[in-house]
Amino acid sequence: MWIIAIIAITFLMIIFNKGNKNTQNVVINHIGVNHPTIDGQTIKVLQISDLHLENLSISPEKLYASLNDQSFDLIALTGDFLDRKRSIPKLIPYLNVFNQLNPKYGTYAVFGNHDYVLRDSNFLTLKKVLEDQGCKTMQNENDVLTINGNRLNIIGIDDFSTKRSEIDKSYHGLMHGYNLVLTHDPNIVLKMKNFHFDYLLSGHFHGGQIYWPKPYHLLKMGKLVRMNMIKGLQTHDEKPFYISEGLGQTGLNIRIGSRPEITIHHLTLPIIEKAASAM
Repeated sequence: MWIIAIIAITFLMIIFNKGNKNTQNVVINHIGVNHPTIDGQTIKVLQISDLHLENLSISPEKLYASLNDQSFDLIALTGDFLDRKRSIPKLIPYLNVFNQLNPKYGTYAVFGNHDYVLRDSNFLTLKKVLEDQGCKTMQNENDVLTINGNRLNIIGIDDFSTKRSEIDKSYHGLMHGYNLVLTHDPNIVLKMKNFHFDYLLSGHFHGGQIYWPKPYHLLKMGKLVRMNMIKGLQTHDEKPFYISEGLGQTGLNIRIGSRPEITIHHLTLPIIEKAASAM
């Protein structure tokens, strides 16, 4: 029996070591969404999701080195920065990286379920740190940018899994333009049949994180999992959305069948005169 136990322990150690190395092997994905009826300007949006600073193997220096040869129009941070008060100072070097990348139209951030583990003043401290470092935080609100005659509506919907999403409020006052939704939990798309978006950015699932043999542990995380939509470019009601695998991990700092992800989205904005109505 002891031989079997040694073999089992050795096997688990090998798997754990390999899984831990996978957390250091970041992939940069370039995503383009084709809108054949749109004739306008292309912008480049950097998406970073699920930093999970308690279990993150990508240093600020490595993140910067991966991206400093590129220019970005916008940075989108789609939630789950951390869930412990003592981790808040660790966020600042990463926010400095985003500032050094100098996105032309700024950095926008929404919150995820782990961020809301922080209570009251601790959550407000997290929000203040983001804003002090130049991020515009969005909790069921929107902002409008006009880029060379092209209107970009940035819609920040608060976390769906913790029942903080208010879609009506998020869309309030919007007119025509390209609707880019930022949110954490992609399950929100199942509630957006009557709300138009051209593209939606999310995270939350980590691509399963441990995708072996199947990500059964994700079943409790909503209907999209049962629809086999847990990562990458997806479509629902003929509207495209993206689920990032995220940069950090939760629980064990390992990945099996998934990799930490940086995503660069190439979006074409409609000329303002040709744009459709917001809803």
